[in-house]
Parts: sequence; structure tokens; C-alpha cells
Amino acid sequence: MRIAVLGGGPAGLYFASLWKRRHPGDVVRLWEQNPADATFGFGVVFSQTALEFLRHKDAQTLALIGPRLESWRDITIVHRGERVTIDGVSFAAIGRLDLLRLLQQQAREAGVEMAFGRSVTSLASLARYDLVVGADGVNSFVRKELAERFGTSISELENHFIWYGSEQTFDTLTQTFLANQLGTFNAHHYRYQAGRSTFIVECDPATWRRAGFDRLDAEHSRQLCEQIFATTLQGRGLIDNKSTWRNFPCVRNRRWAVGNVVLIGDAAHTAHYSIGSGTRLALGDALALADSLAQAPPDRIATALQRYEAERRPSVEKLVSASLRSAAWYARFAEHMRLAPLELAMRYLMRSGSVDDDRLRSTSPNFMARYARNLTTSGQA
Repeated sequence: MRIAVLGGGPAGLYFASLWKRRHPGDVVRLWEQNPADATFGFGVVFSQTALEFLRHKDAQTLALIGPRLESWRDITIVHRGERVTIDGVSFAAIGRLDLLRLLQQQAREAGVEMAFGRSVTSLASLARYDLVVGADGVNSFVRKELAERFGTSISELENHFIWYGSEQTFDTLTQTFLANQLGTFNAHHYRYQAGRSTFIVECDPATWRRAGFDRLDAEHSRQLCEQIFATTLQGRGLIDNKSTWRNFPCVRNRRWAVGNVVLIGDAAHTAHYSIGSGTRLALGDALALADSLAQAPPDRIATALQRYEAERRPSVEKLVSASLRSAAWYARFAEHMRLAPLELAMRYLMRSGSVDDDRLRSTSPNFMARYARNLTTSGQA
């Protein structure tokens, strides 16, 4: 079989290497419009269960990635200057460029033909391939070419965010909430390697305009964010990597496959970054697609793609829905900041609707004991 993969992010690289490892006689070629060492953003984060599917289905890739992960067992909420530790909510992170290099190495060793700094500008040029995989992200060329047939819809959330890095490292994944004369701000920050952290600043539209971010250039935006979060950064600066203010795009498609063309990862669907599942979904899509294709003969690719979507979509939709509930909570985080720090932390934990008190008592006993003591002391029990 001849397979063309468009996109050299985690979804495309992982699918290409996975298929080539399993089917060394097939031709697998990957195109990526950016250079091999280019990436936007800094670290990527995985929730505690995000890589479990690799442990069971692809231990080789987990062994490759695992030693490079930074991990921690707690998360921290900072509100009104008070730190609230939530135990047992494990996360891990890795530099995005490190992850791409590891996946590139794996694909190269498997025999995938990779062309970086090259764009495919016509699907017709791929007519000789049996399968075309659109793994080319939020701004997918493949999806745009067949948008009507895929049933594509894209909407943007209201809050603005910007993705920086920092040399300030943090013990845990931390959510810092801050209010000043400009408005209300939130920072998602976590370390992804020694001496480096991701630092995402988010604010509502009114705060964004009041602060002047709609008028500031990149340098002055960064400087203002450094001033706003000076205490959190402890004198360290923010690192710019083509960092721009954006609104999160919600990408949806009624269909993920048209003929022998299929979408995976952000080209097919996006999940809000606040639940740390975007890369998890990309890798999971690639693995699910490879499994479905392996069950069908080469002349039944369309049938295999239909099976892939039917089997994969329910789990994806569950995570995407949870991410949208989480995003809706962030859209109103200024209101939640009226709460005391401990109560804000509890509302944060419950934001996606995927946990309840019983689960929290099991996973986060120290936090829940503190929360119960607070209710008793305040007479709310």
C-alpha cells in the first residue's frame, strides 16, 4: 500500500512510523510545510491517564518518550495570593520540539520518507496513493480542500490567550488567578524540562481591550504580561516563540473520511487546552486508524476508514465535550474569582463534569479533608 501523510506534528509522525513499523513493505511518505526543527509553543502536557493506551498497545513509543517526561502528582491553584495544593492529580509534560524530534527519529528508523519545508498544494498530485492522511493541524489544507464534503465547521471561543515559555520552573502544573486595575487574568504554567516552563496567559475580551493588548505589538505584549505576573515569575522573563494573542478554534467535522482521505488530530477535531488532551487525542487517533486499516484488505480502505470513525468518534467526542465544559468555566473565571481560594479550587476540579466527590475523596484525600474541615469551620457542613 502507498500512503501519503500531510503534516509532521505528533499525529502525522506517529501514524507514519507506526504503520511503517508494522508494514515495512508499504510506501509511507510524509510532507511537512515547516522545517524539521521548527515548532510553535513550548511544552505539551498529558493527564495521568493520557499515555495509558501506549502502555498497553505500543510500549516501544512509550519507552522512547517516557524518559524525557517531567512529571508530578499534585496541581496547584493560586488565588488571592494563597496556594491551594490538590493532591493525586498527576500530569506529565515534555517539550514540544523534543517530542517531535523523538517521533521524527522513530519515523526515520522505520523507513518513512519525510520531506520537511515542503507543502502539498493539490490533492490531485496524490492520486497515485492508496490512502491520504490529513494530519496537518488546525489550519489543515486537506480539510479545506474537501470542507464541504467533510462538513467542516469552525468557531472561536471568546477568551484570548497567548502561549509563552519561561526560565522560571514550577513544582507542579499551576493555575494562577490574578486581578488588578486592568481586569482579571489566568496563567496556566508548568515545567516541561529542566529550566523551562510553558506559560499560557488567558483573559476575557474586556480585560484584553482594557489592557491594550489589541493595540500592543509582540514585544510590549510580552513585557506587560511579565509585569502582570511578576510575582509568579519571580523576576524571570517570558520567552517569545512567534507568540500571538489568539482565540481558541473549535474545529468540528460531520465526517472524518471522504473516499480514501481521512483526517486525524487537530485537522479533525480540537479539544480545549485546559484539559491537556490535544496531543493525547492526536496519538490516539493515529493508533486507532492504524488498527482499523490493518483489519481490512487494501481494496477496502473506505470501509476501514468508516470503521475507524465509528469506533473512535465516541471516545473523542467525550473528551472534546469535557474540554468545552472546561472552556466554558474559564469563560467565566472572573466570576469564579469572587469565591474564596479553597472553594475556587473545588469549582475548578468540578468544571468539566468528569469527577464527583466520591472520586475526589479517592484521588485527592488531603485536599478533600482540608475542604471538609473548611466547611465545618465555616458552618456550611
